Amino acid sequence: MQGTKPLSQSAKPSETSQKPAVLVVDLDGTLLRSDMLYECFWSALGRDGWSTVRAVPKLREGRAALKRALVDISDVDVRTLPYDREVVARIEAWRAGGGKAVLATASDQKLGEKIAAHLGIFDEVHGSDGTRNLKGAEKAAFLEAQYPDGFTYMGDSAADLAVWRSASHAISVGAGRRVVAALDSGETSAEHLTRDAPPRALLRAMRPQQWLKNLLVAVPLIADPGIGPGAILPMIGAFIALSFAASAGYLINDLLDLGDDRSHPRKRDRPFAAGTLSPQFGTLAIPVLLAISALISLLVSPALLGAVALYFVATVAYSVKFKQHTLVDICLLAFLFTLRIIAGGIAIGSILSVWILAFSMFIFYALAAVKRLAELTDTETATRMTSRRGYIAEDRRIVSQMAIASGYLAVLVLALYVDDPLTQEKFGSPWLLWGVCPLLIFWISRMVLKADRGLMHDDPMIFAVTNAASRWVIIFCGLLVLGAVVL
Repeated sequence: MQGTKPLSQSAKPSETSQKPAVLVVDLDGTLLRSDMLYECFWSALGRDGWSTVRAVPKLREGRAALKRALVDISDVDVRTLPYDREVVARIEAWRAGGGKAVLATASDQKLGEKIAAHLGIFDEVHGSDGTRNLKGAEKAAFLEAQYPDGFTYMGDSAADLAVWRSASHAISVGAGRRVVAALDSGETSAEHLTRDAPPRALLRAMRPQQWLKNLLVAVPLIADPGIGPGAILPMIGAFIALSFAASAGYLINDLLDLGDDRSHPRKRDRPFAAGTLSPQFGTLAIPVLLAISALISLLVSPALLGAVALYFVATVAYSVKFKQHTLVDICLLAFLFTLRIIAGGIAIGSILSVWILAFSMFIFYALAAVKRLAELTDTETATRMTSRRGYIAEDRRIVSQMAIASGYLAVLVLALYVDDPLTQEKFGSPWLLWGVCPLLIFWISRMVLKADRGLMHDDPMIFAVTNAASRWVIIFCGLLVLGAVVL
């Protein structure tokens, strides 16, 4: 559960001294640091995509009909939702003082009842019923009729202003400045619970540290140094386009995995899972990121736009379906890494050699296998991961063998590439490239060893740039390649 700051009051003491015995609490954005319409949508999409798509036209019958359809498809675990600790404590104190607590939400009645049953702090539950959307003026009229002696209402958004006007006393929770100003200018006595907006929550959800993987767009330029400095700007464009497309994919992945992340020992701190970033905001941010990515891609070349679009579609397919299929997930991850190199080649107009493509497929298959090996070895996540993705603990042995075999094949392909006459012509001192091979053998072997011992808690690519030994290997490899180019 997430907390709030202490209350500030805008009401006169005489106005707040006698409050009605009924406390009515809104759900989305108030009791819960999330929005259940979007929670249900993403849960339903991850569980049964086609049924979710068929449910969307229900919106023609009204939002209440859509909410009921999504609730019936989704499987939201109400036990792990990001409840606000301070709001829960206030409700408990209200009931301890002899008052009645009521949950009144625009979310579906079925969902409201599940949440109330889990928390055990509400005397009544009222929600949308598939026909009536209990929000705004509709909620205000309902509560007036239900509690003619008055009620205190706790809400968060502009939609609650109509309800606050009908209430005897108002409590806002994390409301924006305009909502607070409108509430204070009314006749209803009001007090305000403020929430800290976590800095850079959206940036965290976009995972800029993962953009390091998109530096792979520079591989075609490194492999063909004769292209010239004119290729740098298109390469940067490809990097930015892939990064924004990747961030959109990460948002989708986190929204689809909300329930699973909340039960994860580390991923539960992600912005959406923790409730520091609203699923609604994330859903709206996705098309914005994709539009920026598409525009930059198109400025470089239409072909790059096609490559970036393929990358995004493959990323979503991985998140929605294929990451739950044994071995297919590893193959698709390897393809996504290779596609970054292909996008870099398209951006600078370079034709990639078979050697480069073969090397990338083998090396990235090895890294994807290392990622799965690390998850299978991690005692905190192994049970959860194996149950979701079809792996079993005994697969560690074969997965480690796949990682080692694929990694060593990548080194063999690199050696053949270095020995190729065309490569000898492209580099001033191609013999320096031979030094990369033993470094890669050491690096791959060490990565597998670390993962098998349960010492790798991050993505292998992130581990590679944060671990001291891996950084030195990368630095030495970079120096050898630089020397092969300029000497």
